[in-house]
Amino acid sequence: MAEQAGTLRRTPLSRDRVLRAAVALADDAGIASLSMRNLAQELGVVPMALYKHVANKDELLDGMIDVIVGEIDPLLPETDWQRAVRRRILSARQVLRRHPWAPLAIESRNMATPAVLAYLDSMIGALRAGGLSVDLTHHVMHALGSRILGFSQELFDTSRRAGRSGPTDPEPPAPVPPEVAARFPHVAEVALAAAHEDASVVGSGCDDQFEFEFALDLLLDGIERLRRQGWTSSR
Repeated sequence: MAEQAGTLRRTPLSRDRVLRAAVALADDAGIASLSMRNLAQELGVVPMALYKHVANKDELLDGMIDVIVGEIDPLLPETDWQRAVRRRILSARQVLRRHPWAPLAIESRNMATPAVLAYLDSMIGALRAGGLSVDLTHHVMHALGSRILGFSQELFDTSRRAGRSGPTDPEPPAPVPPEVAARFPHVAEVALAAAHEDASVVGSGCDDQFEFEFALDLLLDGIERLRRQGWTSSR
């Protein structure tokens, strides 16, 4: 082990090595644990050495996002646009399951990174090649939202925005207080209607694999129906 650590420390530092080490650190301990000091310690260098490769933590996060987007399978040439788009979205979801901190990191950026923009550009290209008009494609991108990147934003869950970004033990759903259930019976009924597999969840809440694919298929089928109808937003 000591020999391995020594070899690692002698390996020249590069931007790619810095970014991949940062991704591994976030995977192991959560994005909240990531700091330039911790990353430097992981790499066996002084913190100032990192700044030759990333200007600041914002640039580090952007680079980390681009690394994981690069893990998503490329679009395959398909005559069926639904199949091609669905396959790639589910590939993106598999990547995010390996990196559960990524949805929060993506949502936190003020501007999309180059790799995210390239990903979105290629997905828009697939929709256009599938026969969707520019008008319909515009509205489809809004309808898909974060789902096109493999995760959905939860309606009620606030834990990720409250700072829970590292791995946590699965927790059972909190019981709905009786007074809340009495006042909002339909919300209470739906909230407790189904269990979710912790192993298939991206982020937290109800974003598990079944729910994700259920909503994705509804959207893709509806989009194809509108395409066949020649739908426009002016109607």
